Amino acid sequence: MEDEIVIRRATLSDVLLIHRLIQSYPHELILRPVNNIVENIDRFTVALRGRELIACACWQILPEIGCPEGATVELQSVAVSKAYRGQGIGSRLIKFVLQRISGFKPAQAIVLTFEPDFFGHLGFKQIEKTQIIHKIYRGCIYCTKHTNPFTCPEIAMALPMA
Repeated sequence: MEDEIVIRRATLSDVLLIHRLIQSYPHELILRPVNNIVENIDRFTVALRGRELIACACWQILPEIGCPEGATVELQSVAVSKAYRGQGIGSRLIKFVLQRISGFKPAQAIVLTFEPDFFGHLGFKQIEKTQIIHKIYRGCIYCTKHTNPFTCPEIAMALPMA
């Protein structure tokens, strides 16, 4: 059916469409060059309506030094096309991603977001950024949008998975 929403793992043919969707949120998301999307395509999930890519999300494993089973999975580049927001597509997408990463048995999933209500409805709880120092040192420290990760307006949230 043409109007049916399909959620699936991304393929290389989705790269430019993912890039375009992420670029449509320059203030909310960390922009990714095309080559970064290609390098991480195995970690992207997409939602499509017909041939139109309408949502995407990516994930990254953040190791816990000395405790492999304590690893965290960070959700990144979560975007739903503006025309499709508020229709449950984002929730379906994140549930798909959480199901996929649950097989790794991470301690928790985290997200830095401007949409805490959305993630709260999915069971995420707000946490202090000091609880995710490994994320700060692996990503936030290189952010070009804010000079200090602790004053960045994004909200840190976590969902226990262990």
